[in-house]
Formats: sequence, structure tokens, C-alpha cells
Amino acid sequence: MSKQDEQGGITTAKEAADNELVLAFGRLQGAANRLEYILGRRLEEECGISHLTFEVLLILGRAGDPGLSMRSISQEQVLTTGGVTRLVDRMEAAGLVRRVTDPDDRRGRLVRLTPLGEETVVRASRLHVENIRQYFLEPLPASHRERFAEDLRTLSHSARDVLPQLP
Repeated sequence: MSKQDEQGGITTAKEAADNELVLAFGRLQGAANRLEYILGRRLEEECGISHLTFEVLLILGRAGDPGLSMRSISQEQVLTTGGVTRLVDRMEAAGLVRRVTDPDDRRGRLVRLTPLGEETVVRASRLHVENIRQYFLEPLPASHRERFAEDLRTLSHSARDVLPQLP
């Protein structure tokens, strides 16, 4: 195998910029960033919450009672525990979540949805589903949508499995 083949056939900046794999990943990242902006902006305008707040509300909704630890939330969101703490502080001040004592560890605290948090995540999810249909699915041919969603699930799980566990 030649050195050029080992390096993916890239020997110039132009070849790097035009590499099909580099371009494909760039398109994926660009689409994700643009959709994040569009859908996140709609959540902020219509529901008064950031997309990150929405994601945490979904994580807590999925967990149900008794709630989740800050560490569990940070691992789900790939955030530092400090970042989650600041976000949960803001969410608690807004009345969306509350901290409760962990029934399995009196020193531990869990985060759970309040009734307002439950109402907010339901309202935001209804809007989000409509926006996903409009901006994420409708541009794709109907015959590709199910396979595309499955491929994204595969990529997400594969990337998740490679990530190191946060301390």
C-alpha cells in the first residue's frame, strides 16, 4: 500500500477539501447545526425554553419517578456535571424541575419534573414533532425516511458506544 493510499489519497489542501468522506460528514454536521438552530429557535419563540432545556425535560420525562441524578443527566447529554448543575438551577428557578432526596441514598439528590415541567415538555414536544416533520422529514423522499431514521439510530449508538464514560 502506498503512503498516499494510507492517507486516504489526500496530498493537497484541495484534495482534502474535496474528499467525498470529508464532504459527506460536513453535510451531516451542517444539516444538524442548521436544523438545531431552526428547531431550537422555534422552541424558544413558542415555548420559552432552549433546545438544551427541552432535551433535559425529555430525559427526565423518559426516566419518570423518582427522577435522575445530575450525573445521569450529564451522561445522557454529554455535559459536565457542573454544566448540568447550572442548567438544572435555571430550570428549577423557572419551576420546571425540582430536586428531591434520593430514596436509595439520603445524601443524594434526584431531579424530577414538576407539573409545569410536564406541561411544558408536552407542549414543546407537540411543536417539535410538527417542526421535525416540516424541516427534517418532508425534504426527504417518503420511501427513504424510515431507512434514514434507522441509519441515524445506528450512527448514534455507534458513537455513544465509543465515548468514554464521564467520571
